[in-house]
Amino acid sequence: MNRVFTILILIGLLGCQEDKKIPSAQEIVDKSIQVSGGKKYGNSNIEFDFRKIHYSSELENGQKVLKRRIENDTAVILDVKSPSGFERYINDSLVVLADTTSNKYANSVNSVHYFAYLPYGLNDRAVQKRLLGKVDLNGKSYYKIQVTFKEDGGGDDFDDVYIYWFNADTFKPDYLAYEFHVNGGGQRFREAYNERYVGDIRFVDYKNYKPKLENTTIFNIDSLYLNNQLELLSNIALENVQVNQGSYN
Repeated sequence: MNRVFTILILIGLLGCQEDKKIPSAQEIVDKSIQVSGGKKYGNSNIEFDFRKIHYSSELENGQKVLKRRIENDTAVILDVKSPSGFERYINDSLVVLADTTSNKYANSVNSVHYFAYLPYGLNDRAVQKRLLGKVDLNGKSYYKIQVTFKEDGGGDDFDDVYIYWFNADTFKPDYLAYEFHVNGGGQRFREAYNERYVGDIRFVDYKNYKPKLENTTIFNIDSLYLNNQLELLSNIALENVQVNQGSYN
């Protein structure tokens, strides 16, 4: 009788240990940020080129300022998104913009920076995270996490839905997908490649896909990927990445 009781206790303890092996969504994201750059994201100045446009994230008076510099034959356009708002300069002159136009440009600048620094932004105040389970992709195990946004602080596209696949061994986000509603809406699936560390911060490029069929659910888009039901739209590549230690002075 004592032997049976001991075996039951051991089984119960083993079951508890198995449960503890599955981290929470927050723990997964925290670990992912740590292995991808950690505090370096917040105290570094970062520059890169994307589709012939120069982007930079700079520390100014202890706050992050996002910039985009566009040059053509007739003008140099500088977009600046700071905690105090958005400004556009053309040939060093400040341009007065309508609020709708200003928001459009600000969202465009923010979007490129957001994807470039993932997973760093996944701990922003408006982010809501939920672990969907553990799945296999291309022979590797991944934690599948849904990310949504609160309306307060979530931006104009707060109702978009994101899915991230974090490698269960490395905790790096190797895949992501999102469902958007602007311009008719749609879904995208991104596969990371060309991983490199610059200034101890992880950067990747992406193969950008969309579903071949309409009316698919974002929660099953990984199955579409495995069954060759996604169409390659483009490659999203960052060039000339530079990282320099910032200053709060």
